[in-house]
Amino acid sequence: MSLSVRHLLSVKDLTKKDVDLILKTAENLQEISKRPVKKVPALRGKTIPLCFFEPSTRTRASFEIAAKRLSADPIQISSFGNSLSKGESLLDTVKNLEAMDPDVLVIRHPHSGMPHLMAKEVSCPVINAGDGINEHPTQALLDLMTILQVKKKIQGLHVAIIGDILNSRVARSNIILLTKMGAKVHVAGPASMIPAGVEQYGVQVVNDIREVIPKADVIMMLRIQRERESASLFPSLREYARFFGLNKNNMKEAKKDVVIMHPGPVNRGVEIAPEVADGPHSIILDQVTNGVAVRMALLYLMCGEGERKIKY
Repeated sequence: MSLSVRHLLSVKDLTKKDVDLILKTAENLQEISKRPVKKVPALRGKTIPLCFFEPSTRTRASFEIAAKRLSADPIQISSFGNSLSKGESLLDTVKNLEAMDPDVLVIRHPHSGMPHLMAKEVSCPVINAGDGINEHPTQALLDLMTILQVKKKIQGLHVAIIGDILNSRVARSNIILLTKMGAKVHVAGPASMIPAGVEQYGVQVVNDIREVIPKADVIMMLRIQRERESASLFPSLREYARFFGLNKNNMKEAKKDVVIMHPGPVNRGVEIAPEVADGPHSIILDQVTNGVAVRMALLYLMCGEGERKIKY
């Protein structure tokens, strides 16, 4: 089997069969990361530029580890210390990379839509590793995999996404993907952080998190994105933590089997208390672990290996 899409730019483009294929492939490849020697020759000889034009730690490292575990050659490209800092346009940089015959291009960019533009200009597949406030499709896929591993289903689950919905590409991709797969999604946060018209995606908007915590099977907390001036959308961090933070007090109202997620990096004591982030309901580090597996699956499938039987 192979994906129905050439690029991964948005989770909107994925069919349910695509999602099933990606997650099944990720599950098959996940075992590699548990071996003493975490490397197989599946993508030997493949070249994968990782073009991160915005700061990133876990996503960049996750893609690099994923590529190396499949024996591909990842090439790190950033905004600093390259031709962009000398005045070259992004398009020229990418066209020059294309001339070196990469197999997949991974792009993160602070401006929404940039991976879509690049996909029109290059001949190889493009993976959106996060564009502005638009989407973060690989994060949504790894979140879906993590929920499935714990809850064994998506259909009918109540998922509460709490925090800066307005500036969160993670929230946008998760809303689209989770509703597509049958979950009932609730979004909660300060009114200034809820985008107008978000209901069109089939979600329920809640301004008081106390209304949504008791019914949620999954609570996904979002980071205050200070680099996108989120902090100007509420009076103070102390007030935000009081009314919209997840802590041991409001967790008393949660279901006994609720799971807590966070895409990271975590602002401890603001959107989530340390004892909750590290508590028994937290599956935050499982998200990180599954990120490598999902990105291995995507690189494998988008390098055209999906029609072959996995050999490792």
